[in-house]
Amino acid sequence: MFSALNNGFSRLTDRPDLGKLVLRLTFGILLLFHGEFKVIHGVGWIANMLKPHGIPGFVAYGAYIGEIVAPIMIIIGLMTRPAAFVIAVNLVVATLLVKTGAIWDRTNVGAWALEGEALYLFGALAIMFLGAGKYALIKNPRLQ
Repeated sequence: MFSALNNGFSRLTDRPDLGKLVLRLTFGILLLFHGEFKVIHGVGWIANMLKPHGIPGFVAYGAYIGEIVAPIMIIIGLMTRPAAFVIAVNLVVATLLVKTGAIWDRTNVGAWALEGEALYLFGALAIMFLGAGKYALIKNPRLQ
């Protein structure tokens, strides 16, 4: 009985391209909120964090690429894999700059302090490995 129920449910929900679209839209739209914050408030505060590490302040403008341009590319399915890679790199850099000391920390409700960063990082990696699927502006041919 459970097997038949599972098989029936699996037949109804076996839509990998729709799943990729839902992942891309959710991921891209949520990441755009971070980009919007930077558009409104600027990236000067990021430049100030880069200077003590000997990194030029203009690198902070890369946040616009990683949090506005790349998410839009993921949403529409344009060069999805490279865009996801850019976001993953952006997340690693942001985490190293802002939350390096929090790697072993937990929040007051027991969650890992880097939970959000991890979700974005591994979400970007999942999109990079999965690709856009058939609901995309540019369809990538399958590698053989």
